[in-house]
Amino acid sequence: AAMAARVSVLPSRRCLFDEPVQVRVAGLRPRQAVTLRASLLDESGELFQAHALYRAGGSGELDLGSSPALGGSYLGVEPMGLLWALQSKTPYKRLAKRNVLTPFCVDLEVYEGHGDMSLLLGKCTHERWFLGEGVKRISVREGRLRATLFLPPGPGPFPGLIDLYGSGGGLIEYRASLLASRGFVTLALAYMSFEDIPATPEILELSYFEEAVNFLRKQQQVKDTGIGVLGLSKGGDLALSMATFLPGIKAAVSISGSCFNSFIPLKGDGFTLPVHPYDLGRMKISDESGLVDFSDVVDDHTDPATWNCRIPVEKSLAKFLFLSGLDDMNWKSDLYCRDAVQRLQQHGREVEFYSYSGAGHLLEPPYLPLCKVSIHRVLGMLVHWGGQWREHARAQEDAWRRIQAFFWRHL
Repeated sequence: AAMAARVSVLPSRRCLFDEPVQVRVAGLRPRQAVTLRASLLDESGELFQAHALYRAGGSGELDLGSSPALGGSYLGVEPMGLLWALQSKTPYKRLAKRNVLTPFCVDLEVYEGHGDMSLLLGKCTHERWFLGEGVKRISVREGRLRATLFLPPGPGPFPGLIDLYGSGGGLIEYRASLLASRGFVTLALAYMSFEDIPATPEILELSYFEEAVNFLRKQQQVKDTGIGVLGLSKGGDLALSMATFLPGIKAAVSISGSCFNSFIPLKGDGFTLPVHPYDLGRMKISDESGLVDFSDVVDDHTDPATWNCRIPVEKSLAKFLFLSGLDDMNWKSDLYCRDAVQRLQQHGREVEFYSYSGAGHLLEPPYLPLCKVSIHRVLGMLVHWGGQWREHARAQEDAWRRIQAFFWRHL
């Protein structure tokens, strides 16, 4: 039978990954029961899917912006639910973009009824890109640097950002490419487990990060008003250290980070920031799933014996934004953020802080689905990141707006 229904994505079937869209279905029977399904194949061939049950309106149309889902992967009116609720068929997979030069293609299908999905009524393919029109991607292997530079189209000058991911290592580009698509010159910087950089370096050198700052500052399109730095998890405390010890960092964002130097000593000019004490003997492994809970491995950060590992953020002249999820199951990021915020406020420094109930450790750009559990690339263990689906999705949208507004304001 010819497909009866038309599935459309507005304003366009192609958009940037962080853009909301309107999904509509036309040509159904009045009040018809249907199932909508989204399918996405990632670059490793892993299938991610979400589905929801709907009922068409009186004239046979369906608009996800106003029609409530009656069951499936989520409930209620969720215009972007089919994206943020995507789940891998194989458990414990994280959806992440490796090659930002290609889009993620999402197949949107509408099926008859609330049952077996045997009768397909209509479909369309929706492209979600990580690289805006005219954004340049340049691989950087200059000196010690292992990085990728993203340049927005036009002469600029644009604010410059350094983007750091966590202890899983590698060179992660998708957040940086989206930020460049939004008008920032962005340098995605690898600092562990990439090419000739060891998986767990014995020491991290501040001079490496300084090299990155200097490289970015000398780019013609970068405004000379100072650089911003954005980090997630281990990248969060590195962002704080850069803002504290390096000149030229004007604004720093820490996502699910800590206020002390974690896991690897940081060697500066004439000093070394030691590692905040931790004991892996305190990690809890659940028998049946092998899931690891790290939340207690770190020594009490309020104990003065640990204070030589603190990052003295109060000495920095930079502006700070801290973001954390209250359902972070990886470690106590909210507590650690509060500690740094308190110290900054006591010293009269300007700081913004948002914590999100129901959000987990991996606060990513919006519409990337929650990853509750995945294999940590360096530790090789199943790690619990935390988060509740709907709350985490809301948090990612809000955090993304705040990050951009913060950098525009201070750079």
